[in-house]
Amino acid sequence: MTNFQLGLVELRRIAMPLVSPFRTSFGSQSARDILLVRVELAAEDGSVTEGWGECVALSEPSYSPEYVEGAQHVIEHHLLPQLRSTGRLDAAGVGAALSKLHGHPMAKAAIEMAVLDAQLRSTETSFASYLGATRTTIPSGVSVGIHDSVDDLLNTVQGYVDDGYVRIKLKIEPGSDIEHVAAVRELIGPDTPLQVDANTAYRRTDGQHLRQLDPFNMLLIEQPLPEADIIGHALLAAEVDTPICLDESLVSASGTADAIELGACEIANIKPGRVGGYLEAVRIHDLCVAKNIPVWCGGMLETGIGRAANAVLAALPGFTLPGDISASTRFYAQDIVIDPITITDGHVTVPTSPGLGFELDKTFLDQVTTRTTTLR
Repeated sequence: MTNFQLGLVELRRIAMPLVSPFRTSFGSQSARDILLVRVELAAEDGSVTEGWGECVALSEPSYSPEYVEGAQHVIEHHLLPQLRSTGRLDAAGVGAALSKLHGHPMAKAAIEMAVLDAQLRSTETSFASYLGATRTTIPSGVSVGIHDSVDDLLNTVQGYVDDGYVRIKLKIEPGSDIEHVAAVRELIGPDTPLQVDANTAYRRTDGQHLRQLDPFNMLLIEQPLPEADIIGHALLAAEVDTPICLDESLVSASGTADAIELGACEIANIKPGRVGGYLEAVRIHDLCVAKNIPVWCGGMLETGIGRAANAVLAALPGFTLPGDISASTRFYAQDIVIDPITITDGHVTVPTSPGLGFELDKTFLDQVTTRTTTLR
C-alpha cells in the first residue's frame, strides 16, 4: 500500500437535531453535537486526496469516558502531533502510531476512518472491496428508546414494523423492562427477532429478575451489567437462558478474547468507534468467527458517514444477526450525505462507491456546522 504524508486536518463540529428524543438508561438525547474529521493525504506522486471520519463520542461521558469536547482536544493536542511525528503512513499504521497514547478509542477511530477514506478514494477503491464484503444487502434492525408508557412504546414499534424493519431492539432499565418486552412480543408475534439493551442498568443480583425475560424467545440481552464486570456477565450467562451480549465491555480484540474465554460473551456487538476503528473491528470479527461467536454491528446515531461504513462492515460473513443500521430518517430529518441510507424490504444496500461509501452534501453540511478548526 502506498505511504502517504498527512497534510491539512480539519476538525468540524456540526449540530444535528434528532427527529424525536432517544432515551436510554444513560439519559435522553434530542440533538447531537458531532465531531467530524477531514484529512488531506498526499501520495508519493504528489496527488492529494481528502477523506472524512466521524467521531461517535457523545456530548457527555455517559456511554463511555469519552465525550465530544474531550475528543476534539485530544485529537488536536495529542493524537495529531503524535501521528505527524511518524512521517509517512497509511490507515493500517494509524493504530500502531497512536498506541503509546492510552485510551481515547473513539477519537483514534475518527482519525483512522478519515485516513482510510482518503486512502481508498486515492485509488478509486470501495470499502466493500477493501474489506472483502460478501453481501450486497444486509438486514436492518431498529433501536427503540425507553418510553414512559407501554401504549406509546407499542405505537412506536408498530410504526417501525410497518416501515419493514426485520428486527426490533428495545432499550430497557429497571421498571421499564418485563412488561414492555411482553407487550412488544405480543404485538410483533413470535417470529420477529427481538432483543433488549440494558446499557449497564442492572447488577449481579438481578439475575432472577432478568430470567423473567427468558419466555419471550429473544435473540439476546445486551450489556446488562457495568462494563468492567466481566465476571458478573459470566455468572449471569450461567443464570439466564437468553444469550448475553457484550457492548460497552468490548474495547479491543484482546479484551474480547478474554471475555469469550471466561464465558461472559455469548454474542458480540461490534461498534467500530468504541474499539478504536474499523480495522480493529475486523480483527474482533475474525476472532469471533474463529470462536463461533455470533456478531452484529451496533450503532451510535451516526450520520451518513458512519452509517455507510457500518453497512459495509456488517456485510462481512461473521455478522449473522441484524444490526442497528437503520434508515437515516430514523434519527435525522436530513442527513449530511447526498444518498442517505434507506431500507427496502427490510434491508440496506451495501455501499460500493469509492472510499467509505458516501458523498457529502456540502451545502447542508455547511448549514449545520457550528465550529471549524483547521490544523496545518
